[in-house]
Amino acid sequence: MAKPVIVWKSGKQLSARSVLSWRIAQTAVWLVGAFIMFCLFFFPSLGLLLFWNILIPVAPALLVVFTGLWRNVCPLATTILLPRHLNFSRRKKLSATQLGQLNFAAVVLLFIIVPLRHAIFNNNGPATGLLILSLAVMGIGLGLVYEWKSAWCSGLCPVHPVEKLYGENVLMTLPNAHCHECMNCVIPCPDSTPNIHPQSSKKTIWACMSGFLITGGLPGFIWGWFHVPDETSFTNISGFLDVYQLPFACMMVTLVLYGLLSRYFKGTNSRTPVSIFAAAGVSCYYWYRIPSLFGFGNFGHDGLLIDLTHILPAWSISAITIVTTGFFFYWLVMRKKNNSSWVIRPPFGEKQVSGNQKLTV
Repeated sequence: MAKPVIVWKSGKQLSARSVLSWRIAQTAVWLVGAFIMFCLFFFPSLGLLLFWNILIPVAPALLVVFTGLWRNVCPLATTILLPRHLNFSRRKKLSATQLGQLNFAAVVLLFIIVPLRHAIFNNNGPATGLLILSLAVMGIGLGLVYEWKSAWCSGLCPVHPVEKLYGENVLMTLPNAHCHECMNCVIPCPDSTPNIHPQSSKKTIWACMSGFLITGGLPGFIWGWFHVPDETSFTNISGFLDVYQLPFACMMVTLVLYGLLSRYFKGTNSRTPVSIFAAAGVSCYYWYRIPSLFGFGNFGHDGLLIDLTHILPAWSISAITIVTTGFFFYWLVMRKKNNSSWVIRPPFGEKQVSGNQKLTV
């Protein structure tokens, strides 16, 4: 009996062996995620270290270079797409307005959750675990109703806006390890549209607002976030809300700067501000995150992975952050756009319309 193959639109074939390899990779990453979740509840110190100080610091660089890899193996996506793989999903299609609203909600959700790290999640393993579980439940609920990745992975997931901002010029295109057929559930599809970025779609006011907010606001938001210390207790609600003040204030500054800069780049150069602000955002993240990982941060042990202050000179950490900044500006701004998508679009599928009739999409 001949081995089955999946034929991609590009002519590339994904053999049964390759499908199995991706399933093994997805399972392995899912088990790592499950282990981290277990630790967050039962060994909080270890869970917080693994999640906030190892997994999350690696994520931005991975999204810049290999967004498609993360889209293929993200453990939350693997969980959320189970209803579709097992044919439990109602497979409804989102309208452009619904998708835009979900994208806008994802940006808002990101800006709400991240400051709460200082207030709750950085020092509370069970709370972080409950946060992840809550997101998983939301995603599964959407996956039971809507087609493929449309409602969560390409809609409400708070990581997705960052994927679109950082992943606009990836190194290479990978096979799609989840969608074995394309049902045009999202237009434009973030996975298979070359060099997609947050402002690629302007179909609705929601899409425009979400693109503008994440592109212009993220660099200032990140800078402000790194100038707020972790808190372990609050005496009143105003103290709790203080974690939002500086990130939001700085976000407003860069939004204004982005709006002004965008006015001077039109036509073929309209993507230049997007690339500059994407590079500024990820560079700012590592400018502060790398020192804090190794004990050279602004607030003592906040975000500490391992203390190297007695081993490495401070200038060595500064040199690393300068190198990472140069790399990200080269990669996102100066490097030629290679017309690559995150993953290869699979063959177009057939949708059942009535009786035995099928409609090719």
